[in-house]
Amino acid sequence: MSNLDIDENFQTAIEQDRQVKIQSGDLLRISLSSLQPEMNAMFNDPSTDLDFNRSVINSINAEGFLVDETGQINIPVVGKLKLDGLSKSQATLLIEKGIEEYIVDPVVTIQFANFKITVIGEVKNPSTFYVPSENLNIFEALGLAGDMTEFGHREDVRLIRESDGIRSVTTLDLNDKDLLKSPYYILKQNDIIYVQPDKMKSVKVSTNERGMVFLSLAVALVVPILFSWQAIFAK
Repeated sequence: MSNLDIDENFQTAIEQDRQVKIQSGDLLRISLSSLQPEMNAMFNDPSTDLDFNRSVINSINAEGFLVDETGQINIPVVGKLKLDGLSKSQATLLIEKGIEEYIVDPVVTIQFANFKITVIGEVKNPSTFYVPSENLNIFEALGLAGDMTEFGHREDVRLIRESDGIRSVTTLDLNDKDLLKSPYYILKQNDIIYVQPDKMKSVKVSTNERGMVFLSLAVALVVPILFSWQAIFAK
């Protein structure tokens, strides 16, 4: 944020609609709790994804519920619920409403089990990272990757995002304070961050390559001359 004055107190409102939305391919961990063990028992079927334990239902399926290609999950007894495009709070209300017929005053919590982002390019530890919280910003993601290398181009960071069936590429300038206002500041599941190399790396690589070429040429020229001198002295 090089355009932020040293004595400037820059502020920006946090938009409420920045919540991560559920989409096809997400894996959700859903936990339920209730004070009615007799009602919970009707869900207690080892062949299903539900695991009720007394009055507390712990972690429905260790793996979680996969949101299918139609944007739905299938909860035994309740049936299919369409969660695609909903925030966690909206999905929570929908699931609670779906099981109210069987359980009085259910409490539902949802977590993303496969929320991941990928950071590649000019960073110290490029990799795919699974994070426990979906409230992750771009600086935290770069921190997971060990920050940029000395050749990272901070004015040209590419963010690849898939949303609503569309794959887009956006250029971000980390030296611009207005990044904090950007809808890309908070990352979404499956985002890919590519840190491009700056021109200095290209110059350095080119210089090194030219140096190797000159060295090879010098060796190619000098070695025959040395052998010629050796032959002359030998005579």
